[in-house]
Formats: sequence, C-alpha cells, structure tokens
Amino acid sequence: MIVKKSESKKRENSPKCIVYEYEHKDKDVNIVIVELSGRYPDKGKVVNKICKEIVLVIEGKGKVGIEDKEFLLVEGDSILIKPNQKFFWEGEMKLAMVCHPSFDPNQHIECG
Repeated sequence: MIVKKSESKKRENSPKCIVYEYEHKDKDVNIVIVELSGRYPDKGKVVNKICKEIVLVIEGKGKVGIEDKEFLLVEGDSILIKPNQKFFWEGEMKLAMVCHPSFDPNQHIECG
C-alpha cells in the first residue's frame, strides 16, 4: 500500500510540533514526519505507554531528553525510545518516526 505525501494527515501536538501521519491502516507499525521548531512538550516530558519509536533526524539539529539523559542530535542520527520512557524534543528538526505498534494518541501522555 502506498500513501502519497498529499494524503498524509496533519496533526498539531503543539504549535511547535507539527506531525504528518502516513496512514497505512496497519496496527503493527506506522510512520510520521515531525516538524519541530522549539521544545515539545513546552515543559516536562511525554511518555508513550505502549509504542516503541525509532526516530531518524532527516533535517536540522537539536536534542532529545530521555529519562535523566540528554543527547545532541544532528541530521542522520537515529535514536530508539522504548515504551514508558519519559522524553522531550528540542531544536529545529525534521524527524521521521516509526512506531511499533502503530501510534495511538490515547497512549501518549504528558508527565512531569
């Protein structure tokens, strides 16, 4: 199944975090493109209760904070975020995120 860029669905996690979801109608895996221009979330961290995410920086630079560690990121870097790990993003980046199982906003929560 092919999903054209023009068919992707735009979602705003915040004004600084715009997500384009490519819906393949597969519950096991999905992919999104994220345009980040600042920090997400604005404060604190978020957690995915179920999904594992593999993220690739396709443009720009910034950092990710996972639990108590921070990692600087540049174009071409990839990182794995496991379920229940608290994290945040910061920078000017375009990210490709593959989620397993397929992302569900109901399992994505903000936390301190």
